[in-house]
Amino acid sequence: MKSLVSSKPDQQKEWSSMLRILTTRLARIAAIAIMPVALSLSAFAADAPLRIAADPVPHTEILAFVQKLAPDFQFKIVELSQGVNPNELLASGDVDANYFQHVPYLRSQEQALGQKFAVAATVHIEPLGVYSRKHKSFDAVPDGASVAVPNNATNLSRALYLLQAQGLIKLKAGFDAPDKQAATPQDIADNPKHLKILEIEAAQLPRSLDDVDLAVINGNYALEAGLSPAKDSLGLEKADGNPYANVLVTTPKLADDPRIARLSKLLTSPEVAKFIREHYQGSVIPVNN
Repeated sequence: MKSLVSSKPDQQKEWSSMLRILTTRLARIAAIAIMPVALSLSAFAADAPLRIAADPVPHTEILAFVQKLAPDFQFKIVELSQGVNPNELLASGDVDANYFQHVPYLRSQEQALGQKFAVAATVHIEPLGVYSRKHKSFDAVPDGASVAVPNNATNLSRALYLLQAQGLIKLKAGFDAPDKQAATPQDIADNPKHLKILEIEAAQLPRSLDDVDLAVINGNYALEAGLSPAKDSLGLEKADGNPYANVLVTTPKLADDPRIARLSKLLTSPEVAKFIREHYQGSVIPVNN
């Protein structure tokens, strides 16, 4: 009896040891079984098509050319409609990148949304232009004329600098660098024609042309409305030194993603630059020649 009783602790230790070994082996088997699934999911994420939010013109058109240029590179273009904020889509993870904006606007969006974004590529410039259906030249613009300008802070400032460059207004001293000093109508120091500045949503500016004397319109909205910035504008922004180049934007998390890297390389390629020059005839200007 003593030997049987004394053997119970030994048996318990042996069973405990065997249980630990069995548990360890089962855990290893489970890990090995799960590993290929995890690896395949990771590979799927890396190979999944990028989702890129873009304005219809010219951004979607440029991306469509990239798809023809590299048919093996799969990505999905999410064409934007009015009222949708592409930066909110990017911040929420509904898209992986967007292509519609310039850096000054992006920085203002970062502040407004409390988000950080990453610029992946600098692609093209859409010169801001002054248009009119009532007047053939700035000399013909009457006293008290109405001028429609974009109502968002960045492009409003940009429009005022363009009006200054055309000799229509003069801003206060020190307002000579649009990327460094933002301007508002309160910063107009001299307005010889007593122009009435009307702030309107940028996308609606082409529709305002029949109702105002002048309208300062973003290049993409002008193109969508059938206007040719290079031919139809009374005055156009200069491309040299222009800080408003349009960029491909993503999140810091995806900044080093190989899919983003490949798209960036394609968008800044000589082939895309040639397409932009030939297709838009100066209304859209490639940054990389």
